[in-house]
Amino acid sequence: MRRRDFITLAGGALARPLAARAQPAKGMRRIGVLLGWSESNPVFRSWIGTFADGLARLGWLDGRNVQMDVRWTGGDVRRIQSFAKDLVELQPDVILSSTTPVTAALQRETRTLPIVFAVVVDPVGSGFVAGLPRPGGNITGFINVEPEMGGKWLELLKQIAPRMTRVAMMFNPDTAPGGGTFFLKAFEAAARSLAVEPITVRVRSDAEIEAGITSLGREQAGLVLQSDSFLAVHDRMIISAAARNNVPAIGADIPTFASGGGLLSYGPNFPDIFRGAASYVDRILGGANPSDLPVQTPTKYELVINLKTAQALGLTIPESFLQRADEVIE
Repeated sequence: MRRRDFITLAGGALARPLAARAQPAKGMRRIGVLLGWSESNPVFRSWIGTFADGLARLGWLDGRNVQMDVRWTGGDVRRIQSFAKDLVELQPDVILSSTTPVTAALQRETRTLPIVFAVVVDPVGSGFVAGLPRPGGNITGFINVEPEMGGKWLELLKQIAPRMTRVAMMFNPDTAPGGGTFFLKAFEAAARSLAVEPITVRVRSDAEIEAGITSLGREQAGLVLQSDSFLAVHDRMIISAAARNNVPAIGADIPTFASGGGLLSYGPNFPDIFRGAASYVDRILGGANPSDLPVQTPTKYELVINLKTAQALGLTIPESFLQRADEVIE
């Protein structure tokens, strides 16, 4: 068992209110940060703390030789576009973006300012880069998950809910990679091999999430949540609805899903991604061109299971599965 360690925001600088600050002092560099999640979630705040800590270790201290302008969008498409325009108008030396919708909004605003993304799924398909080894433009960064994971999530869920014969993949077409299609091929292939009927559930609101999960409960179906910033922001509601309707669910790479009461989550080590993003920002501030910095893929994935939730669903978790887990919540 282990507890998640949240990194303290470097020097306390990012703990200050995140409204636009005054112009940086002469000689100070400027970093824009645009995030697809809610500031109220301590896990998401910890990732920016990791980023700031990584910069500090490389000699960049917020408020001393660099100014960071941070915006949280809460997964709201209108706020994403508004804040993207706002940050680009500040003309920072480099921008850190998180999630596909955020990076797309920034790309619409600038093709010249350097952008380093973190937690983007399909940068080639989204048109952010020409290719992973040579991005070729003003954008590069760090992928959080690859398309084959659509099948892996289903396989893991089936291992601990073996009687499941129907399973849905949920996503928001406005925020999910490829409008939700990016993971479907692997998901449907895994469903065929496991003799499970695949379903797709498209949601754009709390009401649609509630209705979708209620329907799955009536059908005794399972649930796979895509890597989708909208679902990450609404994870508490999803967890609650799944519990009320006895729906076994895997939170894909939503990091707070299992720790918040969901059954299972499987995704990358996000602090590693944000440490990597700090190293790329450092290189760009030192004169590197984003087009020459290859897009990086995850090197480590983490499996987390909530035993209490499994017991409430009447599931018995095999000992071999528990031994594979990076974290077991009791």
